[in-house]
Amino acid sequence: MLGYEESEIANHLDEWRERVHPDDIAFMTQLIEDHFAKKTPFYISEHRLLCKDGTYKWVLDRGQALWDEEGNPARMAGSHTDITERKQSEQKIRQQAALLDVVTDAILVQDLDNKILFWNKGAEAVYGWKAEEAIGKNADYLFYKYPSNQLLEAQNIALEKGEWQGELHKVTKNGKEVIVASRWTLVRDEEEKTKSILTVDTDITQKKKLENQFLRAQRMESIGTLAGGIAHDLNNVLTPILASIQILEMVLPDERSQRILTLLETNAKRGAELIKQVLSFARGVEGERMMLQVGHLIYEIEKIAKQTFPKSIEISTDVSMIDLWPVSGDATQLHQVLMNLCVNARDAMPNGGSLSITAENLFIDENYARMNIDAQVGAYIVITVVDSGMGIPGEILDRIFEPFFTTKELGKGTGLGLSTVVGIIKGHGGFINVYSEVGKGTQFKVYLPAIETTETDQENEERHELPTGNGELILVVDDEESICEVTKTSLESYGYRVLTASDGIEAIAMYAQHRLEISAVLIDMMMPSMDGPTTIRALQKINPLLKIIAVSGLVSNHKLAASIGSNIKTFLSKPFTAEELLKALHEILN
Repeated sequence: MLGYEESEIANHLDEWRERVHPDDIAFMTQLIEDHFAKKTPFYISEHRLLCKDGTYKWVLDRGQALWDEEGNPARMAGSHTDITERKQSEQKIRQQAALLDVVTDAILVQDLDNKILFWNKGAEAVYGWKAEEAIGKNADYLFYKYPSNQLLEAQNIALEKGEWQGELHKVTKNGKEVIVASRWTLVRDEEEKTKSILTVDTDITQKKKLENQFLRAQRMESIGTLAGGIAHDLNNVLTPILASIQILEMVLPDERSQRILTLLETNAKRGAELIKQVLSFARGVEGERMMLQVGHLIYEIEKIAKQTFPKSIEISTDVSMIDLWPVSGDATQLHQVLMNLCVNARDAMPNGGSLSITAENLFIDENYARMNIDAQVGAYIVITVVDSGMGIPGEILDRIFEPFFTTKELGKGTGLGLSTVVGIIKGHGGFINVYSEVGKGTQFKVYLPAIETTETDQENEERHELPTGNGELILVVDDEESICEVTKTSLESYGYRVLTASDGIEAIAMYAQHRLEISAVLIDMMMPSMDGPTTIRALQKINPLLKIIAVSGLVSNHKLAASIGSNIKTFLSKPFTAEELLKALHEILN
């Protein structure tokens, strides 16, 4: 087995020890000493022995001492079995398992009854379940809130054809829906009988979101082209009508004819104005551009709103005229944008509420630009209009910017207000985002490119000297995996260490485990299982002095503070840039 002649092997323990691999000698010596001390009736070990050719073989070593009359070990009796091939196979399996844990895809094996047999690290990251939690569970229980035919259909096709691939909508441990590109392959035993199913899932949730943004942009472009063509034709129809009315006014001077002609002219002009709005959406009509401060427009809108809106609506603004960057725009068109948004907010609050308008500088970095197809890296002014109205249902949120789409009663809206807003903003090179929650309110964010001035250039240079960390450990809590990943990357790039949690329950457990190391917590307010305010209160019970940054994509800072009911001073509004994140963290830590 080892290649030695019998005469080359001495009959004593020291010679045997010399052939044991250096990494194995310590525990082997301990096993034999324990046996000699009669602590064990025999010993069994797996270790390596040196062969004559200089290589090592794994052996299964079984041994027992033969005792003399005085009870001392006189000789050893036992056997060595070559297990090198088995050990090499085990090593190969461990290496393959390690490779499976390196990949980011979720890799799992389930038997024909849908019971999970294998679950890699990628599956833990995608679905939130640890391997010990998932193995032995039914896949239907893990991936679906309610009974679903998706898995059954995929399984039937895989059993019939040997493989299946497609998109599946599943849920994570914390209840969040994920979309995965799933590939199923049958695993057979040596007798070619079906044994189990190997599944590889790739999380494409973020990719599908970007695809939907792109398709929505294409749909809006198509609608705009169609609307533009119709508007052009209607203009051709209305032009001779208006011209003819003016001629008839001169040849039909009697009062009755004049009344009819005035009515015709008024309605024809009203139609022409509607067409103008359609064209504004379709083409992003260029107006007269000049350098302007949006702060002045906001104060004008505030003045008009306070004079004309019901007193039951509280109106507030927050604009820093000194620091706000200028934009190049048409004042009349941007005035129309803000007025339309405010009127919609008013209509959403028939019983009163609050309306706030704010403006701030924002430098959009690559992280944010990757998450929004309309965004470009550069300086922007962000105008935020927030109301506490009835909110917009999720099923119609994607349609609110389409021409002629309206939820208002007949005669109370043309459905052109928000489509005109989009047209004007795109004509200015900007974009608009909306966040809404039924029963709580709506937030519109208008992004307008800022003028590249000397001050802006200076700001950009200063941005390269953003505050950095010094190895502090930060806990980031958000149910959106993409936000966790981008935030983690940004913080690690600037000298911080980062832990991430996908919900409040996981955050509390993680903080309890690392409480002496964690310097601050960045936490989203709207999460499943346990929301932000509840999580914050629980964390503050553990450590009342814990430094916390609250993050929200909807509510304003003062409402956020009220909802938390805690002494939280630092807030971030989604979406935030790396600059905003780093500055907020620097402030709270220093």
